[in-house]
Amino acid sequence: MAITETRSLPAQFIEDLGKDYAKQLTATTGVGIDTSKFAPTVAGQDTLQKQAATLAGQGVGSFQPFIQEAQRRDVAAGQQAALSGAQLGTAGQTLSGAGSTLSGIAGLTGAPTSAQMQQYMSPYQSQVIDTTLSEFDRQRAIQEKSIADQAIASGAFGGGREGVQRAEYQSQSGKDRSALQAQLLQQGFGQAQQARQQDIQNRFGLGQAQAGLGQAQSGLAGQQLGLGQFEMGRGQFQSGLAGQVPQLQRADISTLGQVGAAQQAQSQAVLDAQRQGARTAAYEPLERLGFFGQGVTGLMGGYPAQYQFSQTPPASPLQTALGFGTGLAGIFGALK
Repeated sequence: MAITETRSLPAQFIEDLGKDYAKQLTATTGVGIDTSKFAPTVAGQDTLQKQAATLAGQGVGSFQPFIQEAQRRDVAAGQQAALSGAQLGTAGQTLSGAGSTLSGIAGLTGAPTSAQMQQYMSPYQSQVIDTTLSEFDRQRAIQEKSIADQAIASGAFGGGREGVQRAEYQSQSGKDRSALQAQLLQQGFGQAQQARQQDIQNRFGLGQAQAGLGQAQSGLAGQQLGLGQFEMGRGQFQSGLAGQVPQLQRADISTLGQVGAAQQAQSQAVLDAQRQGARTAAYEPLERLGFFGQGVTGLMGGYPAQYQFSQTPPASPLQTALGFGTGLAGIFGALK
């Protein structure tokens, strides 16, 4: 059964615009849009971000050398402290020896006793005296024999003169013998006194030397202790560096990362702007056709029909094209 439809046809110039629009629409939509030109792009890491990552990798374990140096300093400090203690012990022994030596000298001052002098007497003095007196007695006997021989030769042996001469000689030789013995004893005593005085001087010098050595050892112990304290201080300083170096490195890494991130964000913004510009340029012909189609549709509603007729139609090409263009404009508007 035929359907009768009454239609209003547009003015001729609108019909012409519609036909032109349909041609442009067919030509434009027949060409595909290369969407790869405005595909999403991610900005790469900035140079400063890479530098921050490298610095972070290099900073791993960077505190170890300082820890090791601190440990070495602590060991050295302990060794110096041990040496200082040993040196102080030696100094104490030396000073104690000096005190004993000087105390012994105090007992030698003043008039010496026989027992004190005896230890300085020569152990060979008696032998020397005995030998000397024996020789004296031998010489005296020779001299007495000579007197007797002279008396015999003169025929006066046994006489009074010979007896007087012998008695005088014996008396004098007895005195000489006593004087010789006293001289030898006095000589031994004088040597003992000199030996005692030399011993006092030697002991005093030894005491002073020991006291000086003890003081020097004490000073050395103080220096070693000071060196140990210095090593300990250096160890503490190295330990402090072991904590500060990573903190400073983290601060540098953070600064580089922040600045690098800002620059990466700027690069990303540039890429996004370029992508949006490429997308806008790619869809500009469709957008322009959409506006064109909307304009033609508006003209069709604003002008009266030139004539009317009834038919059982298929839809006109212009109406089909205009309907498609209106839909395309809506789609493009949604894509924007």
